[in-house]
Amino acid sequence: MPTQSMLDRYEARRTRRFLKNEELTAHWLPGWRTQHRRRILAGSVTALIAVMFVVAITSYFTMFAAIAWLPVTLTFLPTWTCLQIVSGRQSDAPRHALDEREIAERNSARSIGLSVAQTLLLIPIFALIFGATIDSLDHQSLAYSAGGFALASILFSGCLPAVLLAWNRPDDDPEDQP
Repeated sequence: MPTQSMLDRYEARRTRRFLKNEELTAHWLPGWRTQHRRRILAGSVTALIAVMFVVAITSYFTMFAAIAWLPVTLTFLPTWTCLQIVSGRQSDAPRHALDEREIAERNSARSIGLSVAQTLLLIPIFALIFGATIDSLDHQSLAYSAGGFALASILFSGCLPAVLLAWNRPDDDPEDQP
């Protein structure tokens, strides 16, 4: 009978996989690992998600705005991936791969992300609840717009911990570089 629980085995496997991936990507995009460049990527991710919010709201008034989802998403995905690479994926790292300070920073950033998610998701929820009682509204457009807003909210709150950590993390000490 194994002494470790299933959760412990999963966490150990996740840590091994994370460390292996970190070793693989540790030398990717070396010029983008400065605080200034990470801030550019963090700002770009935030701006692209802001565009997603605008597209979601605009799609209530015209469904042609929904076409903008495709180029925004195709720009967001590589930008988000680059931010994750240069920030070392600290926001979603398993606890065994981080030291105590990094765990505290990660947990604080995740807490902020959760609070933002809870707050932002109230907007489409209330729009759908109260909008359903108003006959003069276009309910199909309202549902599509609220769904897009909810999607942008989840993306923003999910990306926010990485954005915060990438923005606030200082440059690595040159003496620690290999």
